[in-house]
Amino acid sequence: MNTFQSLAAPVGRVLIALIFIMSGISKISGFTGTQAYMESVGVPGILLPAVIAVELLGGLAIVLGWHARLAAFLLAGFCLLAGFLFHANFGDQMQMIMFLKNMALAGGFLMIVSHGAGPYSIDNRQRS
Repeated sequence: MNTFQSLAAPVGRVLIALIFIMSGISKISGFTGTQAYMESVGVPGILLPAVIAVELLGGLAIVLGWHARLAAFLLAGFCLLAGFLFHANFGDQMQMIMFLKNMALAGGFLMIVSHGAGPYSIDNRQRS
């Protein structure tokens, strides 16, 4: 494995997880507004703490490569669910782009499910 290949996995994990970590943090600071938005589309606002936990803990697990396959599987499901619940208005081009972004993220997470965390991960270290 060359240097580029060995760095691609950890850099990729950080890049794919960063959106979830930042989103989780912004949901904490905008808790009331996020809760109201969730309820406006029929999702119970009481689920917001679980959403924040999935985004923050799942994102951190991906970055660290800790139980990465499980975290990636959960985040892939989260992306699919969020895409269909919040961005399925295909008449609105921006919502369609957001939907496709969620589908692309789910695809990236499924690659982690398939191939694992890769080098420079806790999962990889535990196998050694």
